[in-house]
Amino acid sequence: MKKFFFPLDTVLRYKEQVLDSLKGEHARILAKIRECENAIDELEHEYSLRAAEFQQNKINGMKINEMHTYENYFDSLRLKIRRKQEQLARLREQEEIKRNEVVEAKKETSSIDKLKERKRFEYDKEVLKQDERLIEEFVTTRDAMARLNG
Repeated sequence: MKKFFFPLDTVLRYKEQVLDSLKGEHARILAKIRECENAIDELEHEYSLRAAEFQQNKINGMKINEMHTYENYFDSLRLKIRRKQEQLARLREQEEIKRNEVVEAKKETSSIDKLKERKRFEYDKEVLKQDERLIEEFVTTRDAMARLNG
């Protein structure tokens, strides 16, 4: 019997390549999300350190212009934090979209893969039947030859 052939193999390979590509894109977005979260954490940490420093300097006494410098710096940090949080929100939206694309691609690949498995099972079953018929023919022929010769 001829070798197993699945006509959708090229489609399956293409779908698997698309899936791998989407997984890579998803992983890159997740890395950007982690990077953005770390940047926000660092900015918030910097803010809390400077706020504590500011409070200590106020207790010890400081000049008005130094207070304005701190306040301007805090405004700047708050703005950076807000921008990073907005960037994080956009990245999370992109991640959700990409995750849904990965899920859809996985479903498509999975359905073709299951079809291939089913076709392979049917092929193997047919090969087994054909082998059984050949063995049966061989036994029948051998028995017939034995009766003729003997």
